[in-house]
Amino acid sequence: MPGIITLLTDFGTRDSYVAEVKGVIATKAHGVVLIDVTHDLAPGDLPAARYLLARTWHRFPAGTVHLAVVDPGVGTARRAIAAEAGGHYFVAPDNGLLSPLPRDARFVELPVPEHAAPTFHARDVFAPVAAQLTNGTALTHLGQVIHDPERVAIPGPRRDGAVWVGEVVYVDRFGTLMTNIPGELVRPGVGLRVGERDVGAVRRTFGDVAPGQLVSLVGSNGSVEIAVREGSAAELLGVGVGVEVRA
Repeated sequence: MPGIITLLTDFGTRDSYVAEVKGVIATKAHGVVLIDVTHDLAPGDLPAARYLLARTWHRFPAGTVHLAVVDPGVGTARRAIAAEAGGHYFVAPDNGLLSPLPRDARFVELPVPEHAAPTFHARDVFAPVAAQLTNGTALTHLGQVIHDPERVAIPGPRRDGAVWVGEVVYVDRFGTLMTNIPGELVRPGVGLRVGERDVGAVRRTFGDVAPGQLVSLVGSNGSVEIAVREGSAAELLGVGVGVEVRA
């Protein structure tokens, strides 16, 4: 089975940046399968990158290499790192992007070659390492073991009496509001509130309401979502990441 490398960046597809990264990988890891998670994140949107990495990495087979680059500090003193967790490998800047990895993940600091462009570590540092991992190079052969990777707190729901209080952590291209409240925490028939707006009880799917109406449901990632059938909940409610959700 050929090796798999997933790619998650904020590079967009208008310019050549993604193609250059893929070109380096294809040159160094023949037959590798490259899968784009997304390149359409807003520039520097680390919270969105963390959400999508956490949502996607475990959907792939063991041995997959996940190259994730949202890197406002490229070329500065921030470290370049690689990691292993659950039989998967990760290559990224050390800026909190890999915070969703489990606590038993192993990390190494990667050397930055002298020839690496200080503004394009994705191509000159991370892509070659991703290729090496796909080719079977051991993690500890790529850099120095570290025990203090940058980690940021991932927001979780909290209890307020009989109510779970969470927040919107991501908005997808349909304007659906993704929350950090696991679906199993929401009691049947209990209504949701987003900011100052009552949404109603959790339904099964979008088609359970009329077009243009709000609907709350447990989405494919297992958490509560708020959507508008054939519309955008973000636009209708005028809210986004960080707004409070009560269930």
